[in-house]
Amino acid sequence: MSHFNTQIYLISPPKVDPVNFCSSLEEVLKSGVISCFQLRLKDNDDKTIINISKKILPICKKYNIPFILNDRLDLVKTCNADGVHLGEDDGSIKKARKLLGYNSIIGASCYNSKHLAMEAAENGANYVAFGAFFETNTKDPKARAQIKIIKDWLFISNIPCVAIGGITPLNCKELIEVGVDHMAVISSIWDSKKDPIEVVKDFKNLLY
Repeated sequence: MSHFNTQIYLISPPKVDPVNFCSSLEEVLKSGVISCFQLRLKDNDDKTIINISKKILPICKKYNIPFILNDRLDLVKTCNADGVHLGEDDGSIKKARKLLGYNSIIGASCYNSKHLAMEAAENGANYVAFGAFFETNTKDPKARAQIKIIKDWLFISNIPCVAIGGITPLNCKELIEVGVDHMAVISSIWDSKKDPIEVVKDFKNLLY
């Protein structure tokens, strides 16, 4: 039985080699601690994103894991994705909800702003993401967030929240203890010297 309700929100590495990645992804999803998978390919053309989605989607479906596209609202239906994650500059949540309907998942990056999070929730977001909580090499973060924002959010809203930014098995204990719904991880899984499944097991040991 889990002491905490926190789960891992898995984000793809910035470059994906479909063959190797798919077998690795299957191992990781099999672990039972992943709540969601986001395909985040910033520097790829539409065709590449669509082709990679076709290979990844069946694996996510097999383990009943929602498949989310980062930014690309325009490709959600083409890729049969379960939803989209939008940053502040990626278009409005309202427009996304209107376009995708009520069964799709829409997530919003809210950085270190409860105001942005409340707006996103009012406009129909299914979850809000705060961060970066730690140093991260994945991207240059717009803001640094403190644990207090998670505490405050859990107090004022029942919309799930995701913590993101440099999260590793070594630094996430406080996020788990405060009760964050999901922890988004990228480089701690895919850039580790360890095998991805080993890092997932390290997270799992903290969560269960």
